[in-house]
Amino acid sequence: MSKTKTSRLNLPNFRLKYTDMVVPSMMKQFNYSNVMEVPKVRHISINMGIGDAKDNPKKLESGINELTLISGQKPIVTKSRKDISNFKIRKGFPIGCKVTMRGNRMYDFFERLVSVALPRTRDFRGLSFKSFDGRGNFSFGVKEQIIFTEIDYDKIDSIRGMDINFSTTAHTDDESYWLLKLLGLPLREKPTKNEVIVEESNG
Repeated sequence: MSKTKTSRLNLPNFRLKYTDMVVPSMMKQFNYSNVMEVPKVRHISINMGIGDAKDNPKKLESGINELTLISGQKPIVTKSRKDISNFKIRKGFPIGCKVTMRGNRMYDFFERLVSVALPRTRDFRGLSFKSFDGRGNFSFGVKEQIIFTEIDYDKIDSIRGMDINFSTTAHTDDESYWLLKLLGLPLREKPTKNEVIVEESNG
């Protein structure tokens, strides 16, 4: 077996999907002249807020352990950047945890998210195409950590939500939309220009 075939066997499915399917499709759709112009996912980050972390260290520890299981790597503790008197939070207080995944670990998480976790979400009907930030990045919220099979429902102390962010090298939201959709992220269909005109006229 050649070195190329051996190395491909060790790559995550979604990394191979990007190379074999997404790159050719996007080069054709956006008329890129060079394969290096095709956008890619730079990293995926998960942020879990833990409201009572400042008063209950065990809650923070539990959140860190859950995020470690979900992502496959150790998160960092996020701290308040300023005083928030309404919530009795001072600057520097722990308020949650965050993890940033790159490379193969990122693609492995991407596949588990698309193939297993999101389909387990109650009443799931796809992710909104309106959640891009104008710079090619995409974010959405998850209400329950138990959609991830790595989490044992009988061992959690509370239901926790999280925000998942996809950072890409795309220059436009349209490029990022098709990058993520071709990779398998269940984004809802974008309306055509005619549908947008009809919607605006009815509004």
